[in-house]
Amino acid sequence: MSLSSLILQVPMVSPDSLPKNAEKLKALTDSIAASPQKLQDLQSFDWNGVISKLVDVGLSLGMRLLAAILVFIAGRFIVMKIHNLLRAIMLSRNVDRSLTTFLLSLFKITFFFVLAIIVISIIGIETSSFIAIFASAGIAIGMAFSGTLQNFAGGVLILLLKPYKVGDYIEYDKYQGFVKEIQIFHTIITTYNNESIIIPNGGLSTGTINNYSREKFRRVEWRVSVPYGSDVDVARKVILDLLEADSRILKPGSEDANSSHDDKDELPSDSEIEKMPWYKRLFYKHKKNREKLDGWREEKRHELEDKLPKVNFTPYVALENLDDSAVVLVVRAWCIFGDYWGVLYDINEAVYKQLPANGVHFPFPQLDVHIKEK
Repeated sequence: MSLSSLILQVPMVSPDSLPKNAEKLKALTDSIAASPQKLQDLQSFDWNGVISKLVDVGLSLGMRLLAAILVFIAGRFIVMKIHNLLRAIMLSRNVDRSLTTFLLSLFKITFFFVLAIIVISIIGIETSSFIAIFASAGIAIGMAFSGTLQNFAGGVLILLLKPYKVGDYIEYDKYQGFVKEIQIFHTIITTYNNESIIIPNGGLSTGTINNYSREKFRRVEWRVSVPYGSDVDVARKVILDLLEADSRILKPGSEDANSSHDDKDELPSDSEIEKMPWYKRLFYKHKKNREKLDGWREEKRHELEDKLPKVNFTPYVALENLDDSAVVLVVRAWCIFGDYWGVLYDINEAVYKQLPANGVHFPFPQLDVHIKEK
């Protein structure tokens, strides 16, 4: 191989690359010179202080976690004790089971939510963000379910105020039936045709309800038409005899015997007081308080009875109206609510049979036409 070919194979170094290579070489030399200083700084680092700080943070976090666990256990114990106490009070007061279950569930959820917020704050987590998230979610849910929340609020009002209860016969709008079930959002009634009607509680809580079962007694009313020229006294006597013969019709003079005072609570005896829970014994134990309570209840009962209209169970028959083709007699009598429909239909049938048998017939529509001659 010739010398000229060897010279051609040697790579050519550009004059511009020489300063760059010199700078890299200088940087490498400086880093090698600085390595002992870095090693010395690393050896002089305060590792004990870092470890001490980590231990302090771990102990602080552990203490907060332990405190949060203890607070949760104690809070849960207190919430359950209050929950059981409220349940015992409601059961002893004969509060409606639907209302009891709803209130107890609402109480437990609310207090456990507050307990969770307290536990989170003890750990050290910022709780304002959680509260803001729950508030925003509550507003969004409320706007989305405004009608459902209205029914929910109506159900709570119905369970609290009790305008009707299960088994009552009520009328709302065009619906009539027996209350089968009171739910949080709806009330289910059953008609005489065994039809189930579901009514939202929102309308029931704000609308007009006719509760036929609220009072123990109910007045039955008939209207009997007789033709002109009939003896009204005979018709009256026949109808009154039918009412007298029916044992379900309440007789005059039995108003006081049949009047109910369900809202009057008799004071318990001393032996019964001793068996009561402590919170009831505190209320009933003192003799003066018992006497004052008894007198106050008697006074309120008499005031209420004086304001209520007096009920007269005497059946009567009166001439109500003179129609175009008949004389209308109105018949009124009293019976227990459960006998209402039986009394109504049976007396209807008895009047239809007995009036013609005693010479009093029923009228037909009549129209007298007079032709005027020219």
